[in-house]
Amino acid sequence: MAERRAESVEQMNFGEHTRRVTRMMTVLWAAVMLAFVPQSALAQEEAAAPAATEAAAEAPAYTPLGPDMIKGQPTPGGIGFQDQYSETGEYALWMHDAILMPLIIAISILVLFLLLWVMVRYNKRTNPNPSKTSHNTLIEVVWTLVPVFILVGVAIPSISLIAKQYEPAPADAITVKVTGYQWYWGYTYPDNGDFEVISNMLPEADALAAGLPAQLAVDNRMVIPVGVPVRIQTTAADVIHSFAVPSLWFKLDAVPGRLNEKVMMAKEPGIYYGQCSELCGIKHGYMPIAVEAVPMEQFEAWVKSQGGTVGAAEEAAPAEEATEAGEEAPAEEAAAEAPAV
Repeated sequence: MAERRAESVEQMNFGEHTRRVTRMMTVLWAAVMLAFVPQSALAQEEAAAPAATEAAAEAPAYTPLGPDMIKGQPTPGGIGFQDQYSETGEYALWMHDAILMPLIIAISILVLFLLLWVMVRYNKRTNPNPSKTSHNTLIEVVWTLVPVFILVGVAIPSISLIAKQYEPAPADAITVKVTGYQWYWGYTYPDNGDFEVISNMLPEADALAAGLPAQLAVDNRMVIPVGVPVRIQTTAADVIHSFAVPSLWFKLDAVPGRLNEKVMMAKEPGIYYGQCSELCGIKHGYMPIAVEAVPMEQFEAWVKSQGGTVGAAEEAAPAEEATEAGEEAPAEEAAAEAPAV
């Protein structure tokens, strides 16, 4: 009996000794990990820091365009269209200058000539015996068919222009929702985080001090990328407004409770001014529009400066997180399946 007790005590002592050794080894291993892991992590952070600094240096920062980049605005004494900076605007301006104006001038001169000729040739003094002719088939056919041909010739490019203005936006277009308020504008970017920019007219003194046109300059412009179709959706919070930028050949009513849509595109970087074109109240003339077109890199920088998101970068982040989660899951499962020692 005594021998069995001695053996039991020896076994207990041996087990206690084994547990002590195991604890000591665990403590030593933890000390080694604490000593080396932070240093390796620090080394990785130091190695990654220059790369992050270089990436930040390469990323273009947004800088608002200055007065030298103003391209679309009213001019004193101007009686024609503003210079156009969109494909639709260039086509419309060509149609006006090459088709409509020559046709209007030619018809006006012809009618004036006919009136003067009739006044001189068929007055009472030079023609005391008036003609008794009641019908002239040739003249009637001519003055019926010629106007028809003229109207058909004008209708073909006109219909084409209307169709171009209301073509649906492509799938990759950037969406900007324009909301008219009394009496200012709001620009929302649903594709870039759904943030809204409120745009008010600058006081005249502030605009002139900045070298910008009075009653056209605003505190926050609507920024869009150059050469990219922009899906403009207009609505209003109170009364009917009209979002119009003549130099981009764009005009679309903003109606409360309704969403109108049309495509805008600027071919060149610059600042393009417009104004509300619907009588909307006592401050109707004090809600100007300023569209700033910049390269895509600067547009993305502007979006980030407003707290928005850039689509491609934001889509990649969840994919990377899902990949990391997928890689960690098998490791966790293996650890859970491993037999305990």
